[in-house]
Amino acid sequence: MRVDLFDFDLPEERIALRPAEPRDSAKMLVVKSGEGLDDRRVGDLPSLLRAGDVLVFNDTKVIPAQLKGIRRRGEAAAQVEATLHMRMAPDRWLAFMRPGKRIAAGDRIHFGHDGNSCFLGQLDATVIEKGEGGEALLGFDLSGPFLDEALHAVGHIPLPPYIASKRDDDERDRADYQTIYAREEGAVAAPTAGLHFTPELFAALDAKGIERRFVTLHVGAGTFLPVKADDTADHKMHAETGSVSRETADALNAAKARGGRIVAVGTTSLRLLESAAREDGTLLAWSGPTDIFITPGYRFRTADMLMTNFHLPRSTLFMLVSAFSGLETMRAAYAHAIENRYRFYSYGDASLLFRAETSDGQSLDKQAPGAPVHDKEFNG
Repeated sequence: MRVDLFDFDLPEERIALRPAEPRDSAKMLVVKSGEGLDDRRVGDLPSLLRAGDVLVFNDTKVIPAQLKGIRRRGEAAAQVEATLHMRMAPDRWLAFMRPGKRIAAGDRIHFGHDGNSCFLGQLDATVIEKGEGGEALLGFDLSGPFLDEALHAVGHIPLPPYIASKRDDDERDRADYQTIYAREEGAVAAPTAGLHFTPELFAALDAKGIERRFVTLHVGAGTFLPVKADDTADHKMHAETGSVSRETADALNAAKARGGRIVAVGTTSLRLLESAAREDGTLLAWSGPTDIFITPGYRFRTADMLMTNFHLPRSTLFMLVSAFSGLETMRAAYAHAIENRYRFYSYGDASLLFRAETSDGQSLDKQAPGAPVHDKEFNG
């Protein structure tokens, strides 16, 4: 499909730089194809669900993956930044480097020279390989938990570019840019739909008899990359690693069998569920990398509803929600959100989407490009 079909004009003042307080006071637009739009609040979620429904959360935890340092090559030095996005070994990370033209294989980079220092005084790495688009494989002098400790000492919370371009990160972001249920370290971007949940909202959902289950997808910095291709067929997604436990898979299969609805909290949860699903919608215990790219025409197997924030124009995430609820439905929903002063992006407001029976006239029986191919199943 043409990427420009997913473009829209967004006033800059609609971009949220801080989250709502309290978190569950954010607006939430309920979108159901053919039934109009309903302006609600996140705190209304229990009244929109029913006993037996299951919310699926991504419990990944954001690490301080934004690093500032000095590249040394002989006597020459230059300032560089690295955004880690996928761990490849206990001492190795793939990273997006800025400016990429300043690095080459074999370069030494000394991180922690912007006013912070780790317990050894600095965090050093070697550029093992240089890839395309400013990507590089970094080999750190520290490994495992020692590297993790150093990252927490010298790293910054990797705020999305549309926030970072307007202000620096601060200590408040270390709490704001983390879900209350985060537990599995490894993400360099938050699963932002989950940022709206509070202990009070969890208690209200429990009282209604709504279950919650957890999956893990370590969100990578590739989620922020723009789609530069003119056609979706020419865009390549960066892989992210994740897992669905056997216990969670069994619980979700049982819920669907008894008529409960699966509500994915965030596009990351939805992408992982779809990666772990068989053709008939049965979920398996699963772990590994996924680069699933979902566009209109895709046949969903798992979630009945999706709670998500408002996304960038021309982004893979806006393509995903357009696949879930229909492109014209979502274009109308986003126009309504802009007109009614909804706040966009990571710290912005939410939407609750119902899955369309068809996506812009495409039959659900049609297997679209980007659907997962299960030639390899992990852990079950």
